[in-house]
Formats: sequence, C-alpha cells, structure tokens
Amino acid sequence: MKKYLIYIIAIALGLSLTSCEDFLKEEAYGNPTTEELLKDPENLSKLVGQAYAELKWLHDHWGYWGLNTLTSDEARCPVRNPGNNWDDSGYWASLNTMDWNYETEAFELVWDKCIAGATLCNKILKQIAPYKDEPGIKENYQMFSAELCVLRSYYYYTMFDMFGRIPYTEEYPDSEDAQIPLMSTSNVWKALVTCLETYTPQLQTASADMYGRATQGVGNMLLARLYLNAKSFDVDQKTIDEKMGAIGCSNMYQACVKYCDNIINSGSYHIESNFFNNFLVYNQSSQENIFVIVENGNGSFDYQDVAGKMSNKLRLNLLTQPYAFQTLYGLLEKPWNGFAASPEFLALYDAKDRRGPCDPYLGTKVEFQDINTKYGWFLGPVYDEFGFIVQDENKNDVIIVSTFGDKVSNCSWNDGARCMKYETEKNSTVNKYMENDFVLLRYADVLYMKAEACLNGGGDINSLLGNSDFQLIRTRAGLEPYTSLDADELLDERGRELAWENVRRRDLIRHGKYTGDNYMWTFKKAQDDSRKWFPIPKKFMEMHVNDREPWTQNPGY
Repeated sequence: MKKYLIYIIAIALGLSLTSCEDFLKEEAYGNPTTEELLKDPENLSKLVGQAYAELKWLHDHWGYWGLNTLTSDEARCPVRNPGNNWDDSGYWASLNTMDWNYETEAFELVWDKCIAGATLCNKILKQIAPYKDEPGIKENYQMFSAELCVLRSYYYYTMFDMFGRIPYTEEYPDSEDAQIPLMSTSNVWKALVTCLETYTPQLQTASADMYGRATQGVGNMLLARLYLNAKSFDVDQKTIDEKMGAIGCSNMYQACVKYCDNIINSGSYHIESNFFNNFLVYNQSSQENIFVIVENGNGSFDYQDVAGKMSNKLRLNLLTQPYAFQTLYGLLEKPWNGFAASPEFLALYDAKDRRGPCDPYLGTKVEFQDINTKYGWFLGPVYDEFGFIVQDENKNDVIIVSTFGDKVSNCSWNDGARCMKYETEKNSTVNKYMENDFVLLRYADVLYMKAEACLNGGGDINSLLGNSDFQLIRTRAGLEPYTSLDADELLDERGRELAWENVRRRDLIRHGKYTGDNYMWTFKKAQDDSRKWFPIPKKFMEMHVNDREPWTQNPGY
C-alpha cells in the first residue's frame, strides 16, 4: 500500500520513472492536484522519495558499477569457452582491454539514468516551491529541498566521474527543446561543490527514518571525494583555490580532511566489528554504511512495473558465482559465471586477510555463509553434499582458479576468483535476486580518504593511526593495524577494503596508474590519458548537433 500511494503521488504530479524525456511532459490524469496532495505533510516525504528510483540502475553490470569495475584491475569478464559464454559481440572484452567506443550501450544507459534522476529532482523542486509557505509544508520545506539538491548532486557526481563534461543544470527545463550546454570539468566541479556546501548542513543526520536517503553524511562524503580527486577531475588550480579560500583551507587535501572530520565527529558511523556485517542479506543495521540502494530481491513490483526492467535489480552474486552454486545454495536463478578478480588484484591480499581469497585447496569446505569463517573471494573446488567435486555440463570438475587463459576471447568456465563479500541468500522461495542493500558509500572509505589527504599535506596522519575505528579496519580482517603508512600501501589497501564498490577506477586515475603502462593487469592494453574519461554517448551527441552550442566529443573518441 505504501509503494502504491507513492505511485499515485507520482502520477498526480506528472512524473514518470521510465525515461528522462518523459519528465518534460505534464499530463492530467484526473487524480488529486499537487496542492491537494501536499496538504498532508507526509506526502512531501513520499514525493521526495520518488527521486531515488533511478539509483537502482547504477549498480547493474550494464551501468555505472559494471563500467567502473570491469575497466579497472579489480575484475575481468572474458569470453568463457566452450560456448562463447559472455561474448555479447565483444562488449565485455572491450572493457577488459580498454577498447570501448562511443557507441557502447552502457554509456548511454548511465547517461540517461543519471540525467533522469537529476531532472526528476529539479522537477520536484519546481513543483513544490509554490507551496513552501503552506502550513505543514513550510516546517519541512528547507530540509526536503536540501535533500533533493544533494541527491541531484549524487546523480551528477556519477556522470561527472564517468564523462567529465556534462550538461549540469539546477533548473527544470521549460520545454523539450531546452538546450543545456556541456560544462567544463572545472565548472561542473565548482557547481557540485557549491551546491553541496550550501545544502549539506540543512540535511538530517543518519537515522532509521533516513535509511537509504541523502543525509549530512552523504553530502560531506561527496565533498571529501570532490576535493581529494579535484586534480584527477582536471579542475584548474584557480577554481580549486577559489573554493578552498571560501572555506578557509590552504589546499584541497586540507579541505578533504575537513569534510571527512565532519563525518567522523558526527558520531553517526562506526566500523563494524566484522567486515561482512556490511554486506549481509539484511544489512540495514550496519553502523558503517552511509548510503545504500534499498533492494527488493523478489523481482516483482507493487506498482505496475513503472520502475523498469529487471536490470534495476541487484544481481552481483549471480554475475560472479559459478553455475554449480545454484545447487549448493538452493538458488531460484542459476548463477551466470561471469565477473572474476584479475590475478594482479588478488595478489594485493596477504594470505591472512579475510577480505582476500580462501584456501584454494578447501574450496566450498569453507562455510561462506558464516561471517566468522568466510573470505572475500572464492577459489578451489565446489563440493556436493557427499564431499565429491561437482562436475559442470561439460563433465569437467568445477575447480575455480585465480588465473585466466592467454587471451580475453578464450578462457575457461573456471578462470578467476569469485567475489563473495555479499552474503548469498540460501534456499529462498521468494527472492530471485539479491535482498542485500547495495553499498554506495561506506565509513571505511571516509577514514582512508582522510589518511590519503593527510599523507598529501592535509593533516597529521599520526592522530589517525591511533584511531580505534581506523585500526579496526585492519584487525577485523586478521591483520596488524598500521603504525606507519605510505601512498602506495594505502592505494593497495583501499583496493582490498573497497573492492567492487565503485572507487578503484578513480583511485587508479588519481595515482596515475590507470591508462599508461606503468601498471598493467590481465588483458589491459596501455592507452593514453584520454581513456580516463568515457565518451559522451552517440545518441546524445546526435541530439545536440544543431544546438546554439553544439556538443563536442571527449578527446580520443
């Protein structure tokens, strides 16, 4: 009933969740007017909640998560033979080898969904503005409008991280023919920082009522990321200096520390005693997760499927687990035997690190459903209930290995360690996909961002080394806490701690290890720095060829 009511509100306001183009169309459906609906203050919260709908497209393997993960060293998805599994006309291989082009469908999906989410935020802001002084609305108007502005910033940040130059706007277009030019990377960065610095203090702090919604923690974390990565975003020094001066910081790393400290000093978040608590099937009680996508794993919708196709369902475990795990875990959907770690990434882990691979001789004799014994990556044989190694349809033993074949187009079904950090729901009779809420932002990242900023002159690293939460990140993994730290080790540690959490690509770019040949991994081809940005999708370039300011493609495409 609750979701159905939200849908009715959306229809009454002329909102659509299927395409950004639909947001430009107002239609009358004979439902309650905006004014009538907003006489009930509770409806304002539900209306704002609608703006989160497009987030679910971002964690798909065809979306932001897939593009981030497969184009770095942390994952491979080769063609698996026999059967040419995962061929898909060479799409996945092109990400592995950095041979993608501007016609790639995933770029269009990410661009479309981020614009849709940002446009919906702008539309709701415009529609509620006339009622900001109404009784029942004015008490909460500032808080909810701030929430929409920060959520809009998250959508734009996602685009910015991918494409650099984007059509940033804080206005809802008056017509379908509105022409929004591409902003330079410096101007996008400045607009995001300005918006977040303005509205983050007006947000609520973390609470059960704000679970899965934009809070002060979300705004501060985005600001910390923007300052830490300013140079990797190609922001000019004058723009950085202008913003730093306004907040009283002498360098961008000091600014990063400032916003990390806002989160640390809030007391709202703590490192979980067990790393895997953050990724349980029911992980809503995690004290470490700052922003998540709230999931519904049963593959159905309560309001006429308006949220879209199944690609907005979390399927990470299906992507990585071998086919034989269907019987092992009693899954409704057969796993897809695709994504796996590169050997170079796996080598970052110490043998004692619980976030790393299990003993390859034990395989599924390690109880991966017990957070006290599980590891982050699966290697080794898959055993049946009688202790025998399972065979696949080709009559081959299912024994997962860490290496790959000699080329991306010809690997075996068993190549590559499989990610197990998210708990798999066993023997469900309801959930075809994952019920686990997908982690977008996490407190461990905050502490490690502060550490990096301190190493670069933003503060005193020694005070952080003694922080109990900072030490717990290591000790819960079975490792000694840091007594000293350098940039190279921190980059490796961020990879271990934050694997498959949308940060590795940007980390490698920031450290100059993404495009060139000074750091290579399986199937990667050395490319020039133009590959640190993805191409603006062909569809959207063609839509703006006749603008007063025609869009231009990113260099290298």
